[in-house]
Amino acid sequence: MSNAAVVSSHLSRYDALLRISTTFARHRTIGELFEVLADELHPLVPFDYLGLVVHEESTGLMRLVVLEPSEITPAVTAAPLDQHGPAGKVWQTQKPAVVPLLDEGPLHPTLEFIRSHGRRMTCWLPLTTAHRKVGVLCFGSRSTTVYTEDVVAFMEQVAAGVAIAVENGMNREQAQRYEHELREERDRLRFLLDVNNLLVSQLQCPALLEAICAAVQRIADADHVGVALWDRETQQLTLDLLYDKGRGFTKSGAVIDLDKSAAGETFRRGVAGVFRRADMERLGWHGASIMETAGVESMCCVPLMSRQRKLGALYVGGAKADAFSPDDVTLLGQASAQIAIALENARAYEQIASLNARLADEKQYLESELRQEFGQIVGSSPTLRKILKSIKTVAPTDSTVLLLGETGTGKELLARAIHDLSRRRDRTFVRMSVAALPASLLESELFGHEKGAFTGATASRAGRLEIANRGTLFLDEVGDIPSEVQPKLLRVLQEREFERLGSTRTLQVDVRIVAATNRDLERMVEEGSFRSDLYYRLNVFPITVPPLRERADDIPALANHFVAQYSRRMGRAALAIPDAAVRALKEWHWPGNIRELQNVIERAVILSPDTTLVLPLQAIQPRPAKTSSHSKSAPTFKDAERDAIVRALRESEGIIAGPNGAAARLGLRRTTLQSKMRRLGIRRPSY
Repeated sequence: MSNAAVVSSHLSRYDALLRISTTFARHRTIGELFEVLADELHPLVPFDYLGLVVHEESTGLMRLVVLEPSEITPAVTAAPLDQHGPAGKVWQTQKPAVVPLLDEGPLHPTLEFIRSHGRRMTCWLPLTTAHRKVGVLCFGSRSTTVYTEDVVAFMEQVAAGVAIAVENGMNREQAQRYEHELREERDRLRFLLDVNNLLVSQLQCPALLEAICAAVQRIADADHVGVALWDRETQQLTLDLLYDKGRGFTKSGAVIDLDKSAAGETFRRGVAGVFRRADMERLGWHGASIMETAGVESMCCVPLMSRQRKLGALYVGGAKADAFSPDDVTLLGQASAQIAIALENARAYEQIASLNARLADEKQYLESELRQEFGQIVGSSPTLRKILKSIKTVAPTDSTVLLLGETGTGKELLARAIHDLSRRRDRTFVRMSVAALPASLLESELFGHEKGAFTGATASRAGRLEIANRGTLFLDEVGDIPSEVQPKLLRVLQEREFERLGSTRTLQVDVRIVAATNRDLERMVEEGSFRSDLYYRLNVFPITVPPLRERADDIPALANHFVAQYSRRMGRAALAIPDAAVRALKEWHWPGNIRELQNVIERAVILSPDTTLVLPLQAIQPRPAKTSSHSKSAPTFKDAERDAIVRALRESEGIIAGPNGAAARLGLRRTTLQSKMRRLGIRRPSY
């Protein structure tokens, strides 16, 4: 399969995953979800039946909930967990299984039933969320074609979304059962039903926590309300949100002692209780002095638990020592169960939203990459062969590579070659130009940001590091990275971890860094504008990319490549390049390197009326002739580069950017040309 076909197949699957995930985020029944799922998967995965086997924790049964096509009706739709059956094995081992059905020989009754309906190949995938093993997703085909690893890997991503959707459905069913119980106790628990309806309507954690505090205000005469959540990664209980009548809602993040605090004691024991300030002060517990300052004399704490999993604790503070009666404790305890369910639903919703955002980011990035021209590495000079040999040596490793060389020498093409020859070739190659972004946006683009992290951040967004996870990140013009971002990039290289803007949660990332620069990093280290430790981390395997003037033997091949490319793009037959034109191309010193050559050839193809390439003589000038020993010394490359820039500025009447500006004439980026002008001291009125 060609690269274009592979990319197209991957895009189709990512697009299907995005649509499927969007469907999962809506409130539908499992049957409706499977109808959409089957429609989306049929064009991508060969299967003739699709089934969902759910494990019921209350009964221990494996229940067949959905089966497509509907005409297949098994005699038994629910049975105890069978360790020898395919569903039972996959549910227990949590490993996918591809099971071919032979034409003859005894099989497990489940497989025998599938084979009796003409199916010859089956695949079984575990459905698991962060909280539980939900069940098994199975599908199969009449064909004997084996399900390949990429098909199974794609279906595992689908199964992850199915598992969350199924668990959300179970959570909603459980919430509905609670609502029914509350209606039966309408005299005393009618209020709890209203609280439950309020909480489950909030699908985002910040809004949900505010709704929790507001609801508790209606349950008890409380002056202070706090929600402490357990962080499984840090193994700490932290105060997430605090409500005070005088100050309203505030975010805290303070770590709560598990042994000497009301919330910690409640969380550890899992039992609701009332704690008085005087008793806490006598025991030397933390928080007693804060309670005195805030005017809180007693505190009612209830654990937040869901299916025996501890989520945190809810505490309510009152200004009286006897502010909470036993009925208040019972009522708050009953409300805590609803709050815990709402918290889990909100977290599940955030996971789906995060998956949707990630898929959307990857799809958008891949589509933009397709619009770019990948091209090929052209040439056979000894210099280029030496570079390619170095690339073949380092590509199979995960070592950081630093590409050094002037602008326009093809460093990005070499970075793609490193990725294509590596073990990460099937993952994403992400390009990011440091110089193309202002410092204010660079950190957000690289690390991502959370909603509300800065003005205009209306939604959370994954950065280039997350998009490139398990793939390759190409950092172009890394020498322009601001000093305040350098320590964070160093942490990624050393620890493989970072935080999004506006977040305190540390994310792990498995990404290979390929960096490129046209600047002298060693000199920048000496000047103090570039961190030495970051330089050493980037300089693990440096590759110097020579300028085009040192690869003159490759110029004819490159010229022919670009002529064929632009002739084809313009719907013309390939033009012949005269020998005189080749000599002129080889004699020019190419300050803009390959990019300049590409622009010159494109202009020549446009201007050539017949079948022979006509070079625009004003675009290139021959190298100056050597002078005798008694004459003044020949101009240096720096002088030639300065003259070329000044000439281009004069021709463009001082305009730098735009299609007719000096940067376009030289085949350079605007920022690169401005950098060269500063380095060479080119200012008005010199041009």
